[in-house]
Amino acid sequence: MKSILVISHEKEVYRAICSSFHSDFRIGHASNRKVSLELLGKKRYDFIFIDIEILKGPSIKVDRYKEALEPFQKLCPAVEIIVISSQEMIREAVRAVKAGASDYLTYPISQEEVRHVTDQIHESVLFQSELDYLRDQFWSVDLLDIIQTDNSQMRLIYEKIRSVAPTRSTVLLIGETGTGKGVMANLIHHHSSRRDAQFIKVHCGAIPETLLESELFGHEKGSFTGAVRRKLGKFEIANGGTIFLDEIGTITPSAQIKFLQVLQDGTFQRVGGEETIKSDVRVIAATNTDLKKMCENNEFRKDLYYRLNVFPIEIPLLKNRAEDIPHLVDLFLRKLNKQNTKDISHVDTQVLAALRQYPWPGNIRELENIIERAYILETTSSLTPESFPGELFESHGPPENLPIDASLTLAQARQKAIDDFEKTYLTDLLARNKGRIKESAEAAGITTRQLHKLMSKYGIRKEKFKSINIDTSQTRTHSSSITNSGT
Repeated sequence: MKSILVISHEKEVYRAICSSFHSDFRIGHASNRKVSLELLGKKRYDFIFIDIEILKGPSIKVDRYKEALEPFQKLCPAVEIIVISSQEMIREAVRAVKAGASDYLTYPISQEEVRHVTDQIHESVLFQSELDYLRDQFWSVDLLDIIQTDNSQMRLIYEKIRSVAPTRSTVLLIGETGTGKGVMANLIHHHSSRRDAQFIKVHCGAIPETLLESELFGHEKGSFTGAVRRKLGKFEIANGGTIFLDEIGTITPSAQIKFLQVLQDGTFQRVGGEETIKSDVRVIAATNTDLKKMCENNEFRKDLYYRLNVFPIEIPLLKNRAEDIPHLVDLFLRKLNKQNTKDISHVDTQVLAALRQYPWPGNIRELENIIERAYILETTSSLTPESFPGELFESHGPPENLPIDASLTLAQARQKAIDDFEKTYLTDLLARNKGRIKESAEAAGITTRQLHKLMSKYGIRKEKFKSINIDTSQTRTHSSSITNSGT
């Protein structure tokens, strides 16, 4: 039986909510904050209806509703909180929802509205639980944050990783510097049968050519000047595990021959040695250059390329997945908050709009660096434009036209354009409204049920938009610039 806790000074509010539900709901009542927290410590509740005045209390400042909601959410993490307010305090209710409440109602209490709100929340929670269940069956719990995305290309990449991770196949990650190839390699390893074995990372471009073979395959004592003792190579150390070779296009011709032998039969010799060593290693390679073109220019062995290109995964540029920027910023802020004494969880709307419009030549790595620098400079609890370099807010020209796939029929191309527009529109709409369904539906001029159906169609989750607190006091110009930034 589902349970509801009504927190209000007025008995009439409790009675109105009681009359809105059938007998299959257990409904409790508390007249103040202290009593309600005592009840939550003893029983589990599915829904809380709380008067905004009680939630706010005398000690909570404006815009600090996250602090007000925290005690309730700590005692009952899964509870859905619905704020009740007068028409005069509707702005306060909106702030509470942005801070983490599920929705709000206004006085006078309408039975139909009470049932509608709880039904919508229940439907959303059920849908999200199903998605989480399916997702959690494969992905490690501690890596779930990394795989969250609103970008169709990235969803496809994660599906490919799900398919290839449990196998022994060689994977080739293709993408520009800073796109996250190392993160993808880690994901593959941690979701493979070798997850408990070594994960050895080698940045081939950072090792001098004269030492590369020794680093990868080891050497025998006396094999060259300075080889005063035997050294084990990375392929020997990684036996039974995974080796990640970044910038594979930079390895020397002689190292290419040895590497090909490892891929073909799992054997190699140390530099200066004659003993054939077997190594059971899963290879993940990465490149920011066109290996196929290098083969045509005789700069890379074709037979090695074919061995590496068993399962290629191409990672998009950050500017082509701009809808993921709010989530990435949230990840970086949480990481920085853990490492430092600051607690910054807000991002100014103007900043977020600028981040989405900036072309990001350095991709995710550049984004992380710029957020870290702003974090160091920021003196408030919100990342403001003053903490970012001025060029971030310069105009970078209009967004590029959407690519057109001429292999599609006109009807198919038109439908794809509509789908892309709807998804981008809904993503920005929910970002502006911090995932609040009712306000988003009203702004879009559709019903909440229609909005839920569209969110389900495009795999959009409202929870993603609640983690970053965007300052909506900025002008609509900033909001529209987010919408127009494209992907």
